Amino acid sequence: MTQTARDAAAVVVAAGRGIRIGGGTPKQYRRVGGRAVLTRTLAALAAHDGIDRIQPVIAADAAAFYHECLADLAPETRARIAAPVTGGATRQLSVRAGLDALARSGAPRLVLVHDAARPFVDAPLLDRALAAGRDHGAAVPGLPVTDTIKRIESIGPGIGRVTETPPRETLRAVQTPQAFAFTLLHEAHRRAAEAGLDGFTDDGALAEWAGLQVVVFEGDLRNVKITQAADLVEADRAFSDPESSAMTAYVTRLGTGFDVHAFTEGDHVWLGGVKIPADRGVLAHSDGDVALHALTDALLGAIADGDIGTHFPPSDEQWRGAASDQFLAHAASLVRARGGKIDHLDITVLAEAPRIGAYREAIRARIAEICGVPLSSVSIKATTTEKLGFVGRAEGLAAQAAATIRLPDSDLAEAGA
Repeated sequence: MTQTARDAAAVVVAAGRGIRIGGGTPKQYRRVGGRAVLTRTLAALAAHDGIDRIQPVIAADAAAFYHECLADLAPETRARIAAPVTGGATRQLSVRAGLDALARSGAPRLVLVHDAARPFVDAPLLDRALAAGRDHGAAVPGLPVTDTIKRIESIGPGIGRVTETPPRETLRAVQTPQAFAFTLLHEAHRRAAEAGLDGFTDDGALAEWAGLQVVVFEGDLRNVKITQAADLVEADRAFSDPESSAMTAYVTRLGTGFDVHAFTEGDHVWLGGVKIPADRGVLAHSDGDVALHALTDALLGAIADGDIGTHFPPSDEQWRGAASDQFLAHAASLVRARGGKIDHLDITVLAEAPRIGAYREAIRARIAEICGVPLSSVSIKATTTEKLGFVGRAEGLAAQAAATIRLPDSDLAEAGA
């Protein structure tokens, strides 16, 4: 079967939690050399002319992480990447979700399955994978084993009896990308699901179970999978400036913001990027979203870069009636431009009305989307002032916000902070 230069797709498995590495953030979203591991993996695959489409598979709650990764890619690279699909509880289920998505959009002849946590994949390895998949229908990259391997049976906690010592020359340590004729792998996954099997951690093993003949082609020692904290340090060193010798050190910064608007005639207010029906509107130059205005000032304060009026002066008519999400998105982009990370965003709305309880989760989701952070990093609360002051007299509403970020030590030093 002849394969054209653009008749292959890649499934990138990025749905794992990957938090054993520490730090709370899944390893595929940790930054090495200033970019997320997943960003580097997607960029490497998209740079290869033999790969037509890339299908990411992510966790259900990782959309904000994922979109932050995409923001660091060039538009022409993003154009090669399909919208992500949600993975399953196991790697096997996640791969099948990616294969199903490719089938819906037009099945390729060849598919590569690659781990998101292998950002060192390069063009020669991809060349070998595509060629082996084309020639054999099922192929995995492997490296010779240098350690002696023992097969054992358990005879107690932490101890086992040796039952076999396989000859090292017959053993290979398997990597990704693994290459398959698409229809063969898709059918193998369907059969495994029908058989109630969902624990295969390697598509080569699933293909063997399905009766396919799997070949091993030459892998790459540099194509390591980031698994331990030490792997992150080494990857950061490898992707960083030659002068950088260790993982970037960060300093935590806290910024706060406050905003208030008076009520006027109208039938809605904007809060946290969500339109909420109300018996009055607010008097403002833009859309009057006190939550987003306060949060914008909190982020700008954390990087010591003025306030919302500095960047979007009310004297400028282009901002009349403007949606405040662009103000917050700008502030978040300034944090990222400094190499910073947004850790947590916390907002308190002060108002007698409207009540925001029914809109709380929609507001959290919208702010997470605007700032490119996970939903768990956004908190919003509301309170009254017990009938005291202008809020208590229902003359207006206000919001206060706090933003916790991390900035690189080097950035602070250069800025004289």
